[in-house]
Amino acid sequence: MKIRIATRKSELAMYQANFVANEIKSNISNIEVELIPMASEGDQTDKPLHEIGGKGLFVTKLESALESNKADIAVHSLKDVPASLDPKFKITNVFKRESPSDLLLSRDGKSFTDFPKNATIGTSGPRRKAQINYLRPDIKTVPVRGNIATRINKLNEGQFDGLVVAKAAISRLSLKHNSYEFLIEEMLPAASQGHIAIECLSAKKDVVKLLKHIGDPIELIIANAERSFVAAMGGNCLSPIAILCEDLNGVIKISGKVLSNKGDKLIYKEIKSSIKNINQDIISFADDFISEGAKSLICE
Repeated sequence: MKIRIATRKSELAMYQANFVANEIKSNISNIEVELIPMASEGDQTDKPLHEIGGKGLFVTKLESALESNKADIAVHSLKDVPASLDPKFKITNVFKRESPSDLLLSRDGKSFTDFPKNATIGTSGPRRKAQINYLRPDIKTVPVRGNIATRINKLNEGQFDGLVVAKAAISRLSLKHNSYEFLIEEMLPAASQGHIAIECLSAKKDVVKLLKHIGDPIELIIANAERSFVAAMGGNCLSPIAILCEDLNGVIKISGKVLSNKGDKLIYKEIKSSIKNINQDIISFADDFISEGAKSLICE
């Protein structure tokens, strides 16, 4: 049997697709795997994502390959997948999470607090921009597009003083650069940041069954909980919403932030839960944010 994997063409996406291909071949006997690299709409323009439809553009091309039977599964950075998924699609597998943290890259290794007033930091998302503005309103943020290597080149060329990227991306590509790792309370991550996921058509029961022993079921529960928090808020990949569920020896610590886009207003909460209760607790957690005006805040 052959499994065809739809993936974006970027270096990071290909790394992730090859990782999943190796997991499939290691866990399923008599299986052949083929990668189907594709250029998404989001990869073919340098316009800001909020002007062209958001990060979902990175996903729709791969989903179209599933619908047209050009591929059996798609592999994503789960943080790029819309929290409210069309029921015809299903996130079937999630793998052990790489670090969910963000890194601040610079040419000289400055810490965030050492950046001078009016310094510029490149960032591709409202979540990071809002948290930077909340912590350091004296720092300017500038939008930056492109793959990791392109963004780092822009930093090295002096287009900005610092660049915020996911630690997972740097680790997976074994890139070396002067960096400062944000504390979680400083820069809470996007839902499922660090997770690699498999998506397929919900109707493809044979594929779902074939892949049932791939990935980490606990990580899937945690990833779905974080995504349901964003969905409950009516948010998307470009909303200033941050959420992290950490498994601390069986106790799930849930930390959430909702900010205004300017970063001048913030709602922050923490609770403790468990894998058994996380699905109910995350909804109650979201309801507490909503009762304090979180849905209005993300539109400001």
